Amino acid sequence: MDITKINGSTGVIIYGTNIGVYTFKSKQCILIDTGINSSQGKKIDEVLKLQGLKPKYIINTHHHGDHTGGNKYFLENYPGTEVYSSALSKTHLENELLEPSIIFGGNPLKELLNKGLDHNVHYTLHAGIEKINDEKFKILDLKGHAQSQIGIITPDRVCFVGDSVFSHEILDKYSFPFLYNISDALSSLERMKDLDADYFVLGHCREFLLKEEFIKLIDRNIKNIENYIEQILELLNQPISKEDLMQNIIILNDLDLSIKQYFLNLSSLSGFLTYLKEKDLINYSLEEGKIYYYVK
Repeated sequence: MDITKINGSTGVIIYGTNIGVYTFKSKQCILIDTGINSSQGKKIDEVLKLQGLKPKYIINTHHHGDHTGGNKYFLENYPGTEVYSSALSKTHLENELLEPSIIFGGNPLKELLNKGLDHNVHYTLHAGIEKINDEKFKILDLKGHAQSQIGIITPDRVCFVGDSVFSHEILDKYSFPFLYNISDALSSLERMKDLDADYFVLGHCREFLLKEEFIKLIDRNIKNIENYIEQILELLNQPISKEDLMQNIIILNDLDLSIKQYFLNLSSLSGFLTYLKEKDLINYSLEEGKIYYYVK
């Protein structure tokens, strides 16, 4: 594991969750996301130490645990480290039960908990130009996968997009996308085709991408969402409950899920159903203690 230089002062540590590294002349650096837990945070720190780098700033693209789990390691081992996120991600990061409670719909099962995410976020970022240590970074609104996900374009024209775009490897393995808001996700994907950047880093991908490759991958992400919309509409030709609809999707697409992944997918399915209802394509009714969804 090492820092792969992309352009200028911007690099990436290719890992389970990719870690952006922007280095200042002082050898202090910004980390863009921090991995899933303190153990990964420590491994990232070892890579930084080999380059003589000291983390001073953390930008979280969104609040999900696989992108923020290393925050506490750096906060505890580097006093004075500053954490930046969107306003809504700040709310989640300062209340670790919020996300699993939303996914489960109440006091969550222990399998859904993300321990160690309960910490202060020092500054909130908004779409547009933001200054960190006198350098200008362009912050992007990339909501869809998460309610207030952001992207970051560094002064070196490197764009970090979090989980707004899924890699070929992810789509091959987990084709049903984890999305909070389908309409927002599709809008973000279309907007990203016109981003003024040269290099693109996904949250989970074995390499960074050039613009042409990135746009092709965006098109595949859009097509994947459209395919699931078509499949769901076909399954809704007969009234069906959300849980039975989820079962059909799992079987038809040969999805191998853990308990946590099941609830994440069920949450995504809720997003698809809301999208279709807002498009006036489906309706629902409560009968004999069950809610049934169906094509209008």
